[in-house]
Amino acid sequence: MKLVFATHNKHKLSEVQRMLPQGLTLLTLDEIGCFEDIPETSTTIEGNAIQKAQYIKERYGYDTFADDTGLEVAALNNAPGVYSARYAGEAKDNEANINLLLANLKDKPNRQAQFKTIFALCLGEELYTFEGIVRGEITHERKGTGGFGYDAVFLPEGYKETFAQMSADEKNRISHRGRALQQLSAFLRKVEIEKVAREK
Repeated sequence: MKLVFATHNKHKLSEVQRMLPQGLTLLTLDEIGCFEDIPETSTTIEGNAIQKAQYIKERYGYDTFADDTGLEVAALNNAPGVYSARYAGEAKDNEANINLLLANLKDKPNRQAQFKTIFALCLGEELYTFEGIVRGEITHERKGTGGFGYDAVFLPEGYKETFAQMSADEKNRISHRGRALQQLSAFLRKVEIEKVAREK
């Protein structure tokens, strides 16, 4: 089975490659000749994931999956949410985003937050979605040098290390993207098993 992962984000690509089932050929946007920025104009995380997957399917013809992720902070009315990547502006600067988030939480005692990831899969004529959520809180300062995005200020519930302090494998086991990807991987394995059974 060949699938396109509709992202230009190399961090996401490496995370996903480690978790997908063996035997799956993962194509990048560069490999199919897609160098443009895919529109993300929906007002919801799910909507953006679906929009990106359908964009590639409709224009390039490949079975495709795409994801969108948002950080939802309770004290900020679930902001930055769908605008997480460009919270501090269209430059999508991770450091600026974190600085703005910490500034907006400076005087707020409630630091509860959650990461949400939605994967949308266009397979044949069908559309499927998979959701992963991890709850936690925003730290008062950056901790750790790994990961990307808001990882250095997100402390998952039940843990003493931020995502940025964890190894990639540990983070993938418990992260929002990891949880959604586990569902996607299980679904793809089931599809492949059913395909093999039909061909016998």
